[in-house]
Amino acid sequence: MPLESDVLAAFPAELQILARQVADAVAATAATSPRVLVVLDDDPTGTQSVADLPVLTRWEVEDFQWALHQGKPAVYVLTNTRSLDPAEAAERNEEVVRNALAAARDGEGEVKLGFVSRSDSTLRGHFPLEPDVIAATVAAESGESTDGVVMVPAFPDAGRVTIGGVHYTRGPEAGQLTPVAETEFAKDATFGFVNSEMAKYVEEKSQGRFAADSVIVLDLNIIRAGSATGQAEVSAKAIADAIEPAAQSTPIVVDIVTENDMRALALGLEEAERRGKKLLYRVGPPFMRARIGQDIRPELSGEEAYAGNTPSEAGGLIVVGSHVGVTSRQLKVLTERHSSARIVEIDVEKLLGEGADAYLNQTVESVVESLRSGDVIVHTSRLLIKTDDPAESLRIARTVSAAVVAVVNRTLKTFPPRFVIAKGGITSSDVAAHGLEIRHAIVRGPMLPGIVSLWEPVDGPAKGIPYIVFAGNVGDDESLAQVTSKLSNTF
Repeated sequence: MPLESDVLAAFPAELQILARQVADAVAATAATSPRVLVVLDDDPTGTQSVADLPVLTRWEVEDFQWALHQGKPAVYVLTNTRSLDPAEAAERNEEVVRNALAAARDGEGEVKLGFVSRSDSTLRGHFPLEPDVIAATVAAESGESTDGVVMVPAFPDAGRVTIGGVHYTRGPEAGQLTPVAETEFAKDATFGFVNSEMAKYVEEKSQGRFAADSVIVLDLNIIRAGSATGQAEVSAKAIADAIEPAAQSTPIVVDIVTENDMRALALGLEEAERRGKKLLYRVGPPFMRARIGQDIRPELSGEEAYAGNTPSEAGGLIVVGSHVGVTSRQLKVLTERHSSARIVEIDVEKLLGEGADAYLNQTVESVVESLRSGDVIVHTSRLLIKTDDPAESLRIARTVSAAVVAVVNRTLKTFPPRFVIAKGGITSSDVAAHGLEIRHAIVRGPMLPGIVSLWEPVDGPAKGIPYIVFAGNVGDDESLAQVTSKLSNTF
């Protein structure tokens, strides 16, 4: 495995850029042409890098009107399309874009919308389908064509970086880089892939529609063009110049290693759009923070998590659905450290067999009774049932998720927990939208540096209960225990 220091040796040093520089550039544009970026988040974990932005789990026109009324530069829409088949994902993307544009037209004052397709930093998801559908819907509704699709999967906070056009994960040893196609994520039953070089990944996933040599690559030489002189405007110009040839949804892949790189990119994109380029974004979680000029928000304390609300004396509910290796290790640490927590395992084989309803009733009763005296950890059995059929794999995942949702919802209606943590992308989405019946929320900030977001539900039966969205593939072995200890009154 290559060392990160060796790979970076061929490129300039990063350019120091303040978030305020980006925010000022965005504000200057907004002064004459107000714009809100609508982030179609294919699972809810995309909010983990931002703070104080509205989140929707429903996308009727009136939901967008509420979100736009908040006066923020971006709004997140929880589409959960990573759990859908391609046809369903396409339909949902189209509906979200159409309703967002309708809300912008119907609101007071003219608000222009931009669109962001937020997906996985380890390249799992419906690509190029989702950017294709967004671009086609925007064209149909407004007549505006898309010049380029900017691809920024990097998530440095979680150890995902792109260098020389190749996407890597950090580790397993300090300083090492592993090409993402050599990780467990590339073997995903539904979204697997074989290429770590982003241009070749684009060719692979588009089945040759976009040849690798047609992809624009913004490597670190371009992103850091202003490094020698310390001038951010030099990098911005270099980025905008490189994007200039983009037309008809040309894929544009970007090297990112640090937050400064992301901010340099944001300034370059602002310049490119000022020149008239029409861009869509296909990105990992931290892109939006840099794009709108937000500072990195410090992690929330336990006191801040409950600010404005009185925490109940009930136990908290920790729901674990993800099966990636890091989640299983985090669950092991939590159960070992939190000896007073009751553990309720949902047996997947029983969910898929006869008697599933009676089994669920028994599970809910156990969870409710246990919450009266302390925290409860609910997790699916760690034996992952896989098939070679992607559609069947999704069906099994949905069955399991539906059971988890039912447990959470019935528990909420019977004995509301002190807090809820949901671990895993699909799990987090379904628990939010259906288990807790959250329709509108505000993401308050991260529970750990740059990762794991806290939502404050603003309506519905979960109002006032901190909801923690915890991606399956982030954090170290201690992270789940650390977050739980902040919120718990028994750990």
